[in-house]
Amino acid sequence: MSDDSIGRAELQDAARKAFGEGGLGQDPATIWDLIVEMGWLGMTVPEELGGLGLGAEAQGVIHFELGRILAPGPVAAHMMVIEALVKAGRQDLIERAVAGELMTGSLRFATATEAGGTLSGTLNAVPDADTASELLVVTDSRVLLLPIGTNGITLTERPLWDKSRRLFDVTLSGVSADAGVELAGSNTASDLVAALKAHLLFALSADSLGGAEAALDMSVEYLKTRRQFDRPLAMFQALKHRAADMKTILASAEALLWTHASEGRTAPVTQPVKAGALKAHAARVYHAITEEAVQFHGGIGLTEEHQCHLYLKRATLNEALGGGADLWEEQAGRQIAAALLATA
Repeated sequence: MSDDSIGRAELQDAARKAFGEGGLGQDPATIWDLIVEMGWLGMTVPEELGGLGLGAEAQGVIHFELGRILAPGPVAAHMMVIEALVKAGRQDLIERAVAGELMTGSLRFATATEAGGTLSGTLNAVPDADTASELLVVTDSRVLLLPIGTNGITLTERPLWDKSRRLFDVTLSGVSADAGVELAGSNTASDLVAALKAHLLFALSADSLGGAEAALDMSVEYLKTRRQFDRPLAMFQALKHRAADMKTILASAEALLWTHASEGRTAPVTQPVKAGALKAHAARVYHAITEEAVQFHGGIGLTEEHQCHLYLKRATLNEALGGGADLWEEQAGRQIAAALLATA
């Protein structure tokens, strides 16, 4: 086993012990305080800027474990903002963010329009906007960090099927761009946006596969204990084959996830199309496994009292966040076709 895999296993074990004690439905504030206390918000921040400097693989472990317990809260959006602050070299803001001051942004990469020094538009799928201090705003020419309390900003909570998250539509109407801090201008904005997309899509991929693993583990355990015709359900061949199929697609998706993360050890992972294709596949695997989990549990799996539906709802939302499968698979296909034509 390599040193990298040992480090990942140790971090995974520590995270599982920390997050797993409370099980599902933990208080968002408790989860947030734990992450801040452990220093995990600074996971990818370089040591010279006060972080741990551990890279994408370690970050992936945290999102994976948060996905296992369906953790509520805006961790993915907050870490995306931290990534923007790191690339902008804003140590003053990094310190505030790593210390737990919530900063958030759109989980669908929604952009604002800037004209005459004012910002307008609606940023949707913004987690916990009502408790955040700062908002990441992307326009065609720059990236800004804007105080949530700025005049002209309106928050509207969006009702969700997945109750484990709180997402808001943030409407900007004549908001002064000068009220924000510029993190990237016209020369660097496109590169920063690409890096942020790749960062967030990787986080959603890890969250999806962590949830998928938990749903499958829960189902296998149920098959071992639930008896039918005086035999455990796990002894029925048809169910064993279905569980094995789910384990196979999960293992292959996890291999893709950690391979993608390992590519960031020597250079930042800044390819949003590649990360988008990974996220599309991970979310599809998550949805397939959670649907099977409901079936494995039989009648009880269809009830609101059981946990199966919680994972299925998270899987459905993850498919939409960050852009759907059609978007990323089309872009990945076009990129591959262009590369093949270039070498023909």
